[in-house]
Amino acid sequence: MSFDKLLLAGESQTLEFKTSFDKTTVESLVAFANAQGGKVLVGVSDVGLIHGVALGKETLNEWLGQIKSATSPSLIPDLVAENIDGKTVVIIHVSEFPVKPVSTRGRYFKRVASSNHQLGLAEIANLYMQSLQLSWDAYEAPNESLDALSLPKINRFISQVNDSGRFALESEPLAALEKLKYIVNGHPTWAALLLFAKEPLRHHIHIGRFKTPSMIIDDRQFTDTLFEVVDQSMKFIISYISVAFEFDGSLQRKERFAYPLSALREALLNAVIHRNYTDGSDIQIKIFDDKISIFSPGTFYGGISVADIQADNYRSSLRNKLVAEGFYLTGNIEKYGSGFIRIRKALRDYPEIEFEIKEFAGGVMVTFARREGVNGGVNGGVNGLLAYIQSRPGQRAGEMATAFNLSRRTIERWLKQLKDNQLIEYRGAPKTGGYYPKSQ
Repeated sequence: MSFDKLLLAGESQTLEFKTSFDKTTVESLVAFANAQGGKVLVGVSDVGLIHGVALGKETLNEWLGQIKSATSPSLIPDLVAENIDGKTVVIIHVSEFPVKPVSTRGRYFKRVASSNHQLGLAEIANLYMQSLQLSWDAYEAPNESLDALSLPKINRFISQVNDSGRFALESEPLAALEKLKYIVNGHPTWAALLLFAKEPLRHHIHIGRFKTPSMIIDDRQFTDTLFEVVDQSMKFIISYISVAFEFDGSLQRKERFAYPLSALREALLNAVIHRNYTDGSDIQIKIFDDKISIFSPGTFYGGISVADIQADNYRSSLRNKLVAEGFYLTGNIEKYGSGFIRIRKALRDYPEIEFEIKEFAGGVMVTFARREGVNGGVNGGVNGLLAYIQSRPGQRAGEMATAFNLSRRTIERWLKQLKDNQLIEYRGAPKTGGYYPKSQ
C-alpha cells in the first residue's frame, strides 16, 4: 500500500500514527506483536497530517536499541525513513510474534480495533496458552487424585464414545482417560474434573423464569458435571416453552415448540463448552414471555469478534480443548466452531424468532426473541406472517394460527392484508390448498 493510501486509511487494527518516538510507540509495537502485526508511522499526527521528525546519523539504530531493550522477548522491527514532501517519516513495521505474549516494562498490550488494550492476568495466560496451542483444561488439577473421579460417569462416557463411532476406546476406565489425555502423570486434568468428578466443581448454571425483569416466578441453580448439567438445564428450559400442534395432511400431528429446541441446545452447549472456567461467574439463562437469553462468562476466544461470528468468517479457536473434544466424541456437537451455523440453520423454520449475539459484561450473550408484533402489533405481525409463508409455502390459515399461537381470526385478517397488497396468493382447492408468496 502506498504512503498516501496508508494516511487515508487512518489508524486501524494494523496501523498507528505517532508524532514522535517515545514509550507509547513501543507499547503500540508490543500490541501489534501480540495481535496480527502492524506499522507505526512516526512523524504523523493522529488525524494523518505529516509533521515529520528530525533524524541524526544514528537515530534509527538508537530507536532499535531502545525497542529491543524495552521489550521481552525482544522485538526487532524494521525501521525505514521516508521523505514525504520534504519531511521525514519513519515507518516501523513489526510482525506478529510467534510466542506470545510480548511485554514492555512488565506490561502487556494487544491491538484491538484502533487502540492498544492493556491485558489483565487472565488475558495474559490465555494468550500464552494460545501461542503454545495449549488450553487451561489440559493442565493437571493440583492436589487432586484419581479418587476424585466417578467410574460410572467415565463408563457412561466410554459407552457413548464407542456408540458414536468417532473413536474407539477400551473398556478399562482409567486407561481410556489416559489415552485421551484426561489423566496426565497419574493425576486428573481440569477437564477430567469438569466432566467426571464425583463432587462437581462449583460452576453453576443459574436459570430463572421471569414475568418482568424484576419479577421471577421460578429460579433454579444446577451444579453438576458438564454432560449432566446440559441435560438438566434443557429439561428446565423446555418445561417453560409453549408447544403447539400442526398438521401436514398425515394422520399424525406434529409438535412445534415456540422456539427451535435444537438451536437452544446448541446455544447452551456453546455456553458450557466455551465459557471461561477461571471466571467464578455463573452461566445465566433468563426465560421471559417473549425471549430467552443465555449468558456465558468469557468473551470470544482467540481474537474472534462478534462480526466474524455473524459472517461465519472465522477459524475455530478453543479455550477448553479437552472439554470440547469430550462433547465431540460423544456426538453432542458435530464439529468444532459450527454451533452458530447450526443455530441459524434451525432458525430458518422460525422466521418469527430473532437471534442476537453480543459481547457483554466480560462474556457472551445470545438472545432468542419473538419478533416485535408476532404476538401483537399488526404491522410487525403481518411482516412475520409473510416471512413465515415465504419459508413454509403451502400452509393453511389454521396451521399458521397454531404456529403463531394466535386466533384464526387474527391470522385471516393478516392474510387478507397480504393478499390485498399482492404479496401472497391462495392456490389449490378450498379444503386442501394453501398460501404461497406471489413471487413463487
